Amino acid sequence: MMVTHPLPEDRGGPAQPLLIVRDLKKHFPAKGGFWGFGGDTVQAVDGVSFSIAKGSTLGVVGESGCGKSTTARLLLHLIAPDAGEIIFDGDAVGTSDGISVRELRLAAQMVFQDSYSSLNPRSTIADIIAFGPRAARGVSTRQAHDRAERLLDQVGLRASLFARRYPHELSGGQRQRVNIARALALEPRLLILDEAVSALDKSVEAQILNLLADLRRDLGLTYLFISHDLNVVRHVSDQVVVMYLGRIVEIAPVADLFRHPAHPYTQALLRAMPSMDPDNRTSVPPLTGDPPNPINPPSGCRFRTRCTFAEGVCARVSPVLSAIEEEPSPAMRGKGDRLRAQAVDEGPMQEISRVRLTPTLSPSGGEGAHLAACHMVIPGSGHSQAAVVGAGHD
Repeated sequence: MMVTHPLPEDRGGPAQPLLIVRDLKKHFPAKGGFWGFGGDTVQAVDGVSFSIAKGSTLGVVGESGCGKSTTARLLLHLIAPDAGEIIFDGDAVGTSDGISVRELRLAAQMVFQDSYSSLNPRSTIADIIAFGPRAARGVSTRQAHDRAERLLDQVGLRASLFARRYPHELSGGQRQRVNIARALALEPRLLILDEAVSALDKSVEAQILNLLADLRRDLGLTYLFISHDLNVVRHVSDQVVVMYLGRIVEIAPVADLFRHPAHPYTQALLRAMPSMDPDNRTSVPPLTGDPPNPINPPSGCRFRTRCTFAEGVCARVSPVLSAIEEEPSPAMRGKGDRLRAQAVDEGPMQEISRVRLTPTLSPSGGEGAHLAACHMVIPGSGHSQAAVVGAGHD
């Protein structure tokens, strides 16, 4: 459930997105050739745009190498972006009339996947948590340690038992709780969770997810939740971004994405999800092959080399994110929010034919918008399926 009351630091009110990202790009030089560089670039993040409503959780999913973690680091300027705009609560980051990168890092903190390497092995748990407030906010040592002990209790670790321990004395789940407490020590409004539970076993993972849900409710936090586990993303997210080879291919509210995925890549990811339902089976491989080389990505739609519905227009023109209005067929009604085996066997073409589409001029996608970048869902794109989709809705 989303938080609607304005926080003390809230300048724009509940309607103002906490974070807006526009056309974010990062290309890395590729090693090779004379003097170690051949002039090629790895297009890690290429024109990413999205927004996060206050008090909500935006999930980001995709295969390894799609640009999820790079995007997270670009948001906090841990890696300098090549281009793009980052707006935090209405203020542009790094501009003369906006806020500085330092101010952004006080308001947004990150929790990394590796809970051990992100903690100083020579410091006690209390010192690790207290360091941020002392260094960044000028809090006294005594006050910082008092805050550290309160935060330890808040994340489920008794301060009297854990404050004077060292990271190697804790389990993986306990270390991740410490990482969360350290992030909260600066009183941020946004937490970026980069595969924060992927290294944990399922029982500990569930405990951490419940803790994050409680913290979001109690503190009014906003989350950017990056994960490769679609079941986890479905459980924690309000809206989901699907990335492929440095670009966003679909954005949707979590229920819409799992009920009516519009992009063939999203549908393939959902087919690959493990299921305990014996009726939810398919003989069709969800996705074959590996993503193309990001140094030389395919022209047009980057997914076309793995898509069974690729046509000439897919190679010539890069599809833009376009808004989708869901219209489930009668056959899909009453089946809940699961992707059933019958729908899977019908394939992407039939799934997409159930939606009515309207082009949009806002690629960032507001709250509740369902957007997809596929020629099959863009009326008049030139794809053979586009005419079927747009028929009767001129």
